Amino acid sequence: MKHPDDGILLVDKAEGETSHGVVKKVRSALHQGKRYKGKRYKVGHAGTLDPFATGLLVVLLGQGTKLSKFIMAGEKEYLATLELGVETDTLDPTGTVTAIRDVPTLSLDHIQETAKQYEGRIRQTPPAYSAVKHQGLRAYTLARKGIPVNLKERTVTVHSVSIVSVDLPHITMRIRCGSGTYIRSLAADLARDLGSVGRLKTLRRLKSGTFDVADAMPSEDILPEALVSILEKGMPLRDALSGMDGIEVDIQLAEKVRQGYQPCWNELVPIVAPVHPLIVGAKNFSPVQNDQSIFIKLISGDKLLAIAKKNDRGGGHEKVKFERVFS
Repeated sequence: MKHPDDGILLVDKAEGETSHGVVKKVRSALHQGKRYKGKRYKVGHAGTLDPFATGLLVVLLGQGTKLSKFIMAGEKEYLATLELGVETDTLDPTGTVTAIRDVPTLSLDHIQETAKQYEGRIRQTPPAYSAVKHQGLRAYTLARKGIPVNLKERTVTVHSVSIVSVDLPHITMRIRCGSGTYIRSLAADLARDLGSVGRLKTLRRLKSGTFDVADAMPSEDILPEALVSILEKGMPLRDALSGMDGIEVDIQLAEKVRQGYQPCWNELVPIVAPVHPLIVGAKNFSPVQNDQSIFIKLISGDKLLAIAKKNDRGGGHEKVKFERVFS
């Protein structure tokens, strides 16, 4: 990608930085380049990381900001270290200590068996210091003012909890989970089930969807003088959703879609070349529903044209329902 008009940038966020701070740094670096100087340029991110946490932050550039909900919905993977014996109001190292308790003697087998109970669809209460909305405000805004915050339990999905190492009072885990899972809450709940209290000592996001922190640019390298490096590491929109099924659309239909035209599914059949395996009937086109996503991307040439909801009814004459269209 020669310039980050539209795309994504993978950043390895450092401890102490806010997600908003990283976005601001990227925007500042780009605006100091000749191409964006004096212009308003959209930069966002797909999934906040707490200031104490490190790791993968998916930064969205230009029309890439339209991909936020699709990227955020992907599976996440974290490396987390739980510290037993002490609990804080934030459930991490930045908060005020609210409880101290002895750490019992724990075997590795017992820790592993207890942690396994958190796999699957579980009920979880978000931390008071979180971005969840409560009474029209972010929960952390109320919590910082000393206003009691009673958030409702909700169902989240935890695919796996693997114990990496145990050096009491510290337990390091690798966690794969669905969107909306709070690792701080999981760690605090696990600590109580182990007969103590606890807080996260460290948290590092390793993966988000198909993106890996190994491919990310260190946030300290995001400087105006490193603009060329930033541009080289940018990923075009076409490649941003590699886990999503896709179909190729010809230039003529693509232009009509950009102008507001809403085609029927069967209009795509004669000009379609599957990017991923799809069911294509003789008279209609019906994308396959899968567990990963209910969406499909339309691609024209080297550009992402649109994201649409999959049609699982087999009705070729039904209109394509677009979630996002890209210019």
